[in-house]
Amino acid sequence: MKDILDQLEARREGARQGGGERRVEAQHKRGKLTARERIELLLDKDSFEEFDMFVQHRCVDFGMDKAEKIPGDGVVTGWGTVNGRTVFVFSKDFTVFGGSLSETHAQKIVKIQDMALKMRAPIVGLFDAGGARIQEGVAALGGYGEVFRRNVAASGVIPQISVIMGPCAGGDVYSPAMTDFIFMVRDTSYMFVTGPDVVKTVTNETVTSEELGGAKVHTSKSSVADGAFENDVEALLQIRRLLDFLPANNTAGVPEWPSFDVPDRVDMSLDTLVPDNPNKPYDIKELILKVLDEGDFFEIQGAYAGNIVTGFGRIEGRTVGVVANQPMVLAGVLDADASRKAARFVRYCDAFEIPIVTFVDVPGFLPGTAQEYGGLIKHGAKLLYAYTECTVPLVTVITRKAFGGAYDVMASKHIGADVNYAWPTAQIAVMGAKGAVEIIFRGGDAETIARQTKEYEDRFMSPFVAAERGYVDEVIMPHSTRRRIARALAMLRTKSVERPWRKHDNIPL
Repeated sequence: MKDILDQLEARREGARQGGGERRVEAQHKRGKLTARERIELLLDKDSFEEFDMFVQHRCVDFGMDKAEKIPGDGVVTGWGTVNGRTVFVFSKDFTVFGGSLSETHAQKIVKIQDMALKMRAPIVGLFDAGGARIQEGVAALGGYGEVFRRNVAASGVIPQISVIMGPCAGGDVYSPAMTDFIFMVRDTSYMFVTGPDVVKTVTNETVTSEELGGAKVHTSKSSVADGAFENDVEALLQIRRLLDFLPANNTAGVPEWPSFDVPDRVDMSLDTLVPDNPNKPYDIKELILKVLDEGDFFEIQGAYAGNIVTGFGRIEGRTVGVVANQPMVLAGVLDADASRKAARFVRYCDAFEIPIVTFVDVPGFLPGTAQEYGGLIKHGAKLLYAYTECTVPLVTVITRKAFGGAYDVMASKHIGADVNYAWPTAQIAVMGAKGAVEIIFRGGDAETIARQTKEYEDRFMSPFVAAERGYVDEVIMPHSTRRRIARALAMLRTKSVERPWRKHDNIPL
């Protein structure tokens, strides 16, 4: 018995060592943690239960049968808890074959994906790998396919989070791309389908890994990643924070945490948030932070399409999704990028029964050839479609401008919002007063145009016009916004909507 126990401990120790002391040291020198260190930080202390610690590759080609077989085969898998809630996790180990994916490596990930789906619990993937293990050829590609299929099966059923903590190339990028959220680490992580060497060979472009697929590129230009953090430690602590906002699955309902912030709190400073000059910007994040519990807001895609803000917060301890136009960037207009960003976020919230609060200050869609050629019509339709399809509670607050088609798109009453409020500063119209008057009354002198502009503003741009028609449920004082939203969400908790059966929708992609 003692021999067996000694053998067990020796095997466990061999697995814990990963690629050996030298490779672990090299990992630390790059400013990166090892696969196991990352799991320890992500999960509650001593909660990790590992699966498949002793799995090894079975490849015999290209001298792999004579190469050292390291237990675990480049990925650590298992489950644990985050603040007491079950979470499944796999962490790729760069110290073992560069974290490359083999047939057995893929089988380990697939097993944990299947477990997560059966248990209806979130899954987090920590990526630090160089792609497929070339020596295994099509077996590795087949492994990727199995992983992809499960990403799709789990989509909209359990939260899937990918954290890119090192290189992520080739087939490895497509699994994260199909998950709900992707986060990166600045300076040490990058994602690309083909690396700089291949790019140089094929297109003759000289580009660094950072320029091709670094965190800055994917958070601000491509929109592939939802956020970036300074180092491994910050990234993992923030993922713990994000998981606290997310439901375990699509039927569990949003988590509820103790809140020390009273729902009927008023904030008199909001009465002066919107400037008297309608062309002067203000920071919508100030409103968001003052409405949410304890000013706690987890922003999604903060560095991309800054003219719209998306993220998670809580009201009465329960998670809500927030979508808000940002007047500080491009006056808060909707463009192709902002529409896509918001549409994906709205669809995520709807899939997981997270209520959505929308703050509207939108002067319209961004005009110009670049937008039209870039498919603004289709991208704007995505946001319109996403909101219209929603069955979760929808509460909308119009703070200032709500012009043209953008008024309809931003969770208006007409497309299914449940409770719509407007501040006294709200302006709801087809377009701005000056432009409207110039179209309606062509060729007038300056004095006439000024008078007609004033008449148009009084007649059409007041929130009371929409309120008279029932398009706005109530015109509210800004300081009472939190109380009104909290009461509306409490009332809407029992909301139930039946949709006609269909295999799936056909959202304009």
